[in-house]
Amino acid sequence: MTELIAVEDLCAGYGAAVVLDDISFALDEGDSLALLGRNGVGKTTLLVTLMGITRQHRGTLRWRGADLRGVPTHKRAAAGLGWVPQERFMFPSLTVEEHLQVIARPGAWNAARVYALFPRLQERRASFGNQLSGGEQQMLAIARALMINPQLLLLDEPMEGLAPIVVQELMAALRRLAAEGSMAVIVVGSCSIAGASCIARAVPNWPAIPPHCSDWSPCHETRATRTGNATHAH
Repeated sequence: MTELIAVEDLCAGYGAAVVLDDISFALDEGDSLALLGRNGVGKTTLLVTLMGITRQHRGTLRWRGADLRGVPTHKRAAAGLGWVPQERFMFPSLTVEEHLQVIARPGAWNAARVYALFPRLQERRASFGNQLSGGEQQMLAIARALMINPQLLLLDEPMEGLAPIVVQELMAALRRLAAEGSMAVIVVGSCSIAGASCIARAVPNWPAIPPHCSDWSPCHETRATRTGNATHAH
């Protein structure tokens, strides 16, 4: 398969503060990866670094072979990176329908397909962003990212703080997305995040590597190596 994104010896953070140090991994088209770990270990920082929001101190970040260093966030989104932030960032003055249409780009994902994935959003399509429940906002955040028809979907703590019944709905949606294989997915969350079983490769205790690498993933063809404080998932 064609390599979609490659991270090599990445060192990044906020200003002079380094949060990620010597991180390396690669993802092919249609592949999926779950990074599971404690709060404060840099999971969110990794995603916002992929979106160009942090300072990249060293290392390389390539998208389809092209260097992403210095590429602004909006151009990364236009290139095919879809980001679902932990904060969701709903617009209180926009309806559900408007959230989807204002960002829509041509492709396989459109409002009808999004509503088929999340029927509850269709029921609430005339509601404003600040009138939605936490679970509905999370569904809309994912749906909005899908409307740009991304080649890579970045999900930051998608299950955090949600009711069990909503978590089940989101798990079902993630399983469908992962099973289709039409886009790559990176999801980050706590060590107990629901839905990791539907991801092709899962890395618990990120960025640390457990003693027995053969036991740490339920998935096939996954291995990890560590050089200094660098974590490499293949």
